[in-house]
Amino acid sequence: TPFPRMQHFAENQWWLGLLVVRVAVGATMVAHGYNHIYRGGKIKGTAGWFESLGMKPGIFHAWLASITELVAGAGLVLGLLTPLCAGALMGTLLVAFVTNHRTAGFFVFRRPTEGWEYIMNLVAAMLAIACVGPGKWSLDDASFFWPHGWWSLVIALVVGFGGATATLVTFW
Repeated sequence: TPFPRMQHFAENQWWLGLLVVRVAVGATMVAHGYNHIYRGGKIKGTAGWFESLGMKPGIFHAWLASITELVAGAGLVLGLLTPLCAGALMGTLLVAFVTNHRTAGFFVFRRPTEGWEYIMNLVAAMLAIACVGPGKWSLDDASFFWPHGWWSLVIALVVGFGGATATLVTFW
């Protein structure tokens, strides 16, 4: 091409954009898991809330959701095991959608229960990350271990929808 520096810039701009999305979504999920464990009503309050939503035993699901958000969120930030992390977070979000958000309408500021706009956007971000993969600036790319493209999406969908379905059928 007549402008090789422009092509290089455009490619790096793509990887930077993907890194920003991956880190923002991953950090949001880490903060969410941290909040469930250490803030507000802490893990005991989270467990009581989960029980009130019909997820029993509440303490098990509070820890399961919180640890998933912490570990899989950190995995997204690092771009490590990206399809599994995106799928695990998607599954957690889908369970939240079914148990708490689906009947509240679209907008998150509706009370007493929040709507599902926030959940929808996070699930869309997980799907997008699974579709494109973690990018060149990730531990997955450095290891050449995890598949990208369609296989990444398939793994995330199986883990996300399969995990959510199994959790809901078994415990809700």
